[in-house]
Amino acid sequence: MNFLAHVYFSYSQPGLLIGNMIGDFVKGNQYLQYSESIQKGILLHRQIDTFTDAHPTVLETKQIFRDAVGRYDGAFLDVSYDYYLANDPNILCESEWRLMTQQAYATVDMHITSLPQAFKQMFSYMENGDWLFNYRYAWQIKKSFTGLARRAKYLDEKVNPFASFEKNFGLIEKSFESFFPELETFVLDWIRKNHITLQ
Repeated sequence: MNFLAHVYFSYSQPGLLIGNMIGDFVKGNQYLQYSESIQKGILLHRQIDTFTDAHPTVLETKQIFRDAVGRYDGAFLDVSYDYYLANDPNILCESEWRLMTQQAYATVDMHITSLPQAFKQMFSYMENGDWLFNYRYAWQIKKSFTGLARRAKYLDEKVNPFASFEKNFGLIEKSFESFFPELETFVLDWIRKNHITLQ
């Protein structure tokens, strides 16, 4: 999953949030250098991604991007899901997303000096561009796609995965609506089993 989903699944818990945000930037046992609460956030991030990557709905839906981006199809679907998450009125309203994303930036800022350098560099762009809140807009998805294509190895920057997003808008939306509740059930069960108390 992409950043907004990881923020959402942190349920405003600072340790979970930090760990969830930096999860892709912490490899192997490096997570052990962080506090217990952040460790759990990193491990939760990994569990979310493992569950997502193996889910039949995700495996089927990401093929929408296969022709355009090949093996990077999952990354482009992850970003797409953030759009539907941000726009689902049954999850949060716009003002609630505004509050949650602003709190996320503030929480990360308080811990920024101890976080991986690569994350710090990326986060400065994220915060300045307000990526988290702006995932609700198609223009931000297109912008994120462009950034993904630019950073991906062996991928021509001229590819146009956004055309696949637009063409299959309804199919991806149905996929999200089917998959996301199952992911949230999985996450809440993992949190319960790991004795994490949510406020």
